[in-house]
Amino acid sequence: AMLSQGLKAQTVEATELIVTDSNFGNASPLFEETTARVRARLLPLVQAGIVPVVTGFIGATTDGIPTTLGRGGSDYSGTVLGRCLPADEVWIWTDVNGVMTADPRIVPEARTLEEISYAEVAELSHFGAKVLHPKTIQPVAQIGIPVRVLNAQQPEHPGTLVHANANGSSIIRGITAIRELTMVSVEGSGMLGVPGIAGRVFSAVASSGASILMITQSSSEQSICFVVRTADTPLVVEAVEGALELELLRGDIDRVKRHDAIAIIAVVGAGMRGKPGIASRVFGALADRGINILSIAQGSSEYNISLVVEQVDADEAVRSIHHQFGLDKE
Repeated sequence: AMLSQGLKAQTVEATELIVTDSNFGNASPLFEETTARVRARLLPLVQAGIVPVVTGFIGATTDGIPTTLGRGGSDYSGTVLGRCLPADEVWIWTDVNGVMTADPRIVPEARTLEEISYAEVAELSHFGAKVLHPKTIQPVAQIGIPVRVLNAQQPEHPGTLVHANANGSSIIRGITAIRELTMVSVEGSGMLGVPGIAGRVFSAVASSGASILMITQSSSEQSICFVVRTADTPLVVEAVEGALELELLRGDIDRVKRHDAIAIIAVVGAGMRGKPGIASRVFGALADRGINILSIAQGSSEYNISLVVEQVDADEAVRSIHHQFGLDKE
């Protein structure tokens, strides 16, 4: 296609360029080796006016054994190459007009953000925004190369610029949701003041191969709850009950309980830092719609307030918070 348009182009296999570890299926690049190969192979082509077209998603170990980079692998390939060259900017072409304040299928009034910070887009992508995979940003964020997210169907649209010090007039930059989740609770008065319970719980979850998306613990130390994907829940509950078998038999822990069909709503924005009243507006927006909050978590960075609600309430929760902060009006 490029040659037919009069452009000089050449195919290059990524296995010649991207050197990875041997974590097959979800490999990580080895940047020192990759940088040397990328510069030796691609820079002469670019300097000669030839566009290299590099295969995405794959790499190879130092021994030349092919590997794959996991979900989001082709975008990730692009930011890896951008870092190694290094590029002035990395453009990612997708099917939407950049990063939006919410999923437009849920919030028709959602709008495209002109710019957003690395940290903010990482939070949004981790909590369900599909425009970028969470690890895509990592290679370029570490050395400050901007990323522009563009729509291949509307190439004239400026899209969203992702960089370190993005400014914006809105306190909240985006709201997103992850569904098909389960909240697992470990409860019991015998946990009070006993060191190591949380460590054993989370070690058990790790042994099951599941990832924890959110954690909360009551200040009384009588309850720990965490959220995992519903598909992982049977193995998670089995592993936790096995790790705490003695405490369950003695009655120190009353039960390991699961609550299915929930969703995490993530409210993201660097503008929340140091501003009082943000949480009350979020909670008030949900209360006005009669939506019950099952659990709450906020990181010390203050970039993200995460709420657990019933899955049936997820869309309405996103819409109500979006409207509360006027994200459809800017």
